[in-house]
Amino acid sequence: MKIKIKKDDLVQILLGKDRTKTGKVLRVFSKVDKVLVEGVNSFKRHVKKMQGSEGGIVQITKPVNISNVALVCPSCKKPTRVGFKVVGENKVRICKKCQKEIK
Repeated sequence: MKIKIKKDDLVQILLGKDRTKTGKVLRVFSKVDKVLVEGVNSFKRHVKKMQGSEGGIVQITKPVNISNVALVCPSCKKPTRVGFKVVGENKVRICKKCQKEIK
């Protein structure tokens, strides 16, 4: 499967407790089809004090399945599916709604 979402893309969550939230993609895990989105799917973890690090309650962000996010088009500002188009010798991503090129 071709990964259509890349690092630094703006995405919207489609399912789950954070539905309709938007955030920037921090990392893409292509082998397991997951993405790490900034400020979404965060949990609190109790960490024990260890040598060199302080203990307490730490907030961590867990990856979201790539099928549960939709790319937000920079031109029409709507969550959309991603298509591909060949321009010259380059393959570019396009918005399925407004047919404009995505960065």
